[in-house]
Amino acid sequence: MPENTPSERPSPEVLDRAHAVIMSRIVETAEAPHYTALAAALDIDLAAARDITHTLVSIIPGWTHPGTDYLASFPPFNLQPTQYRISIDGQKGWFAQCGFEATAIRWLVPGKTVAIDAPCLCCGESMHIEMNDDGIIAADPPEIVGYTNQEVGGDAASRPFR
Repeated sequence: MPENTPSERPSPEVLDRAHAVIMSRIVETAEAPHYTALAAALDIDLAAARDITHTLVSIIPGWTHPGTDYLASFPPFNLQPTQYRISIDGQKGWFAQCGFEATAIRWLVPGKTVAIDAPCLCCGESMHIEMNDDGIIAADPPEIVGYTNQEVGGDAASRPFR
């Protein structure tokens, strides 16, 4: 019998398991599972898996493609091509949701090298960053920096840069 029905909110344990299944599949294949595959992996019915998919994207900064049940973004990955191209140990195929989130991918693949290739959104010049478990191991151009129009790093008085 399924662990939940579409009429009730999935339990945190079920949501955790579903998140792990989805993230593992994206890391392994650069593709998100459809809710039918999620249902099989979690041994739940299809309606519950569809509900879980939509519940997850409502509580993380992810989304489905408009009007569908297809995962479009599951941070830090984007499942549609973006300017943030990701390679893992030289294998291409992943895309990041944003430049800052791209740097989090290294924690999903311990022992591997993650490369991010993207154009600068200001001038269009190529940027390349490589990371592994120890941190950033290569950056081109060497003076590469990131910026956002959102406040990050706590309150303004405690941030190292203003």
